[in-house]
Amino acid sequence: MRVSTLDLPFTLDVLVRLLDTPSPTGFTQEAVALIEDELRALGITPTRTRKGALTWELPGTGERHVTFSGHVDTLGAMVKFIKRSGRVTLSALGGYDWATVEGEDVRVHTQSGRVVTGTVVNVRQSTHVHGAALRTLQREQSVMEVRLDEPTWTADDTRALGVAVGDFVSFDARPRVTPAGYVKARHLDNKAAVAVFLGVTRALLAGPPAHTAAFHVTTYEEVGHGAATGIPPHTDELVAVDMAAVGEGQQSSEHHVTLCVADSGGPYDHALGNRLRAAARAAGLELRVDLYPFYSSDGTAAWRAGGDYPVALIGPGVDASHAYERTHTDALAATGALMLAYLRGEG
Repeated sequence: MRVSTLDLPFTLDVLVRLLDTPSPTGFTQEAVALIEDELRALGITPTRTRKGALTWELPGTGERHVTFSGHVDTLGAMVKFIKRSGRVTLSALGGYDWATVEGEDVRVHTQSGRVVTGTVVNVRQSTHVHGAALRTLQREQSVMEVRLDEPTWTADDTRALGVAVGDFVSFDARPRVTPAGYVKARHLDNKAAVAVFLGVTRALLAGPPAHTAAFHVTTYEEVGHGAATGIPPHTDELVAVDMAAVGEGQQSSEHHVTLCVADSGGPYDHALGNRLRAAARAAGLELRVDLYPFYSSDGTAAWRAGGDYPVALIGPGVDASHAYERTHTDALAATGALMLAYLRGEG
């Protein structure tokens, strides 16, 4: 039986709910639980690793085992210090420029379970007070702070709220799906891929694919070691699925799926990349090909940890990566279609 295509409304529904679930690196339990609930609703029982990652598998009719890896952890922060003013400074989780989070609403997740909201501001935020000094201020950790949405004027006031050094801080994703089909949000990197995994899984239930498909959702990719452990030991090929960075000088597009042939870790496996190209041709997909010199993926982490299998990297095009990002439903559908075509053995 031929597997069906990606159910885009289902995939978008999962994506928006995932985006609305905070999961900065190291604080991913709620997002992982959401994925588990979705899988159980499909009749699938996943396995959670001791590291907190999630794996599930759908058997195929052939002997090849293909693992798709994506991450649910996102950029975020931790409380670094509570200032005498009652405001808090941050330590970044993941690689982003501080200018990209200025003005963003955040949630401070305290040990008691209380969530305290706030906004990232700089120490000279008002142009009416600081004038040109605001425009020339270099946005870096030392000048950024969180203005809490509580009456707090001293460090003791803030501590009384339950806020403490080491608390996780999540940035509001603000997901939007526009009438034209664009999806705007923080953290499309890489919740877009995880939502596609669930859509592909749902499609595969229509009948077994040619290749056994495993899905591995990691929780520490943004700090470089997500897929260093947990990849199923019988994996013959690993396909990392992550966002394709869109920008000047790049071929990636918000409307297409991209094959990344090299990033900061060097080139990916040429033969596996060519097999994915063949599957894209067979499925009638316009596959973009690109390189990202300031990028790394779970595929790189798996290889560096000793993974003995070929690795490739694909993903939907995402504009403004590591800021307020945007993709299009075309790219989500194309990514799912490429995965399904490859698992069917097309090309």
